[in-house]
Amino acid sequence: MAVPPPKVAAPDLVPLTRALFSVSDSRGMIDLARALDARGVLLFATGSTAKAIAAAGMPVTNVADLIGFPEILGGRVKTLHPKIHGGLLGIRNDPVHAAEMEEHGIEPFDLVVCNLYPFEATVAATDDYATIVENIDIGGPAMTRASAKNHGFVSVLVDPDDYDALLAEIEAHGGATTLAARKRWAAKAFARTAAYDAAVSGWFAGQVGDTTPKWRSLGGTLREALRYGENPHQSAAFYATGEKRPGVVTARQVQGKQLSYNNINDTDAAYELVAEFDPAVTPAVAIIKHANPCGVATGASLLEAYRLALRCDPVSAFGGIVALNGTLDAEAAREIVEVFTEVIIAPDATDEAIAIVAAKKNLRLLLAGGLPDPAAPGLSIRTVAGGFLAQDRDAGRVALGDVRVVTKRAPSEAEMADLLFAFRVAKHVKSNAIVYAKGGTTVGIGAGQMSRVDSSTIAAKKAAEAARAAGLAESLAIGSVVASDAFFPFADGLLAAAEAGATAIIQPGGSIRDEDVIAAADSAGLAMVFTGMRHFRH
Repeated sequence: MAVPPPKVAAPDLVPLTRALFSVSDSRGMIDLARALDARGVLLFATGSTAKAIAAAGMPVTNVADLIGFPEILGGRVKTLHPKIHGGLLGIRNDPVHAAEMEEHGIEPFDLVVCNLYPFEATVAATDDYATIVENIDIGGPAMTRASAKNHGFVSVLVDPDDYDALLAEIEAHGGATTLAARKRWAAKAFARTAAYDAAVSGWFAGQVGDTTPKWRSLGGTLREALRYGENPHQSAAFYATGEKRPGVVTARQVQGKQLSYNNINDTDAAYELVAEFDPAVTPAVAIIKHANPCGVATGASLLEAYRLALRCDPVSAFGGIVALNGTLDAEAAREIVEVFTEVIIAPDATDEAIAIVAAKKNLRLLLAGGLPDPAAPGLSIRTVAGGFLAQDRDAGRVALGDVRVVTKRAPSEAEMADLLFAFRVAKHVKSNAIVYAKGGTTVGIGAGQMSRVDSSTIAAKKAAEAARAAGLAESLAIGSVVASDAFFPFADGLLAAAEAGATAIIQPGGSIRDEDVIAAADSAGLAMVFTGMRHFRH
């Protein structure tokens, strides 16, 4: 434990006389160095940074010359030296510190400009283990943390976006920085090193297969401060973790109002769902409202898929999110903009489609650049009081070879295709989840009920309402199949589906009353398959 220093107050104003640069992101660095040099600030820098400053025509002292020791081990060791860290950590108005600094020829630094090796960008760009490890910064975080700890005297900048603020600060205060500014920059510096270490530790845990590390850190980079959270009295912000996964984070917003907290949450849900369907196999569209699908469909085109998805629940679709698994084309765009929609998200869009959507200036159009892989591993986080829960993303998928027929009647080929489709959708519906489907489209969805019977009844009611809205004589549930995200604990939910007109059931199985449920299915003439995989979504 460090010995507590004497209680000496930090000054408000600290003039900048000596600045230390060590950057991997050179954006804006030369302009900053030039402005400081013009004010007579002495510049010091590590290897390549020093070369860049010198090449721009400014006097600069290489750190190796300052400490009298060259960079070694391929640049791994260059700033870990008392003349550097003493100059960063020394409390200048502490007589003991001041005497030791004088005794050892240590001069203080007033400003440190440091951004770290691009670890997150390297992980995003390559899977090469050695390259990633070499981009774990050691000296940079040490200098950054030392400077931030001694913010009473040292200004530390880790973000090129703060360079202009520094110049404005010293312009306003005669070449000095204020304690308030140094505190803000120190807080940001500690946040940066914490996020950096979180990225490193998270990557390493994955490399060694540790799914429950003793210490779990989360880090992110601010994408956008939001107007508010789920409700106007809640503050909120949107962060990117650096995960290589196309979606809302990677998307380019072509037009429309700023995304809200709820928009982002719902759009993510919609895009993750529609990505379940390979665009090379079939176009697909998902319409989401309050994080639940109100219509999902495949079709011969995106236009057909959208029309079928909208038919499932046209009332709930009003003000919803539309996600597509292929390039938004003009035909689909014209149809979508006829209904009030908050967000459209797709991998890409044609110029004509973009022009069509542009007529609705408040409609957000997001182009994500690709689809997320529904089978890729990842982490899902949820906070609880005093902690958080971490689990693998639900990457489970059920294919034809995974299901087991448990009834006397086996599903027909068409029923089996619809069963697999419906179960894939049910994975993205809040539990208790019931999905009616027919012809590769949902015809009724029941979500988030405490009773599975209630979900089944609501889904059947939705199917009947959709039929009336479409001018059809009988419910869309007639001749449909039903998917349940978890087992039927009793036969009542299954019988409610049969009464609505369903002919086949897909469910995980595993209830102590499975035999009773199977017997009820046989009695009703239903085909039923078990998946052995549950998809709770709470």
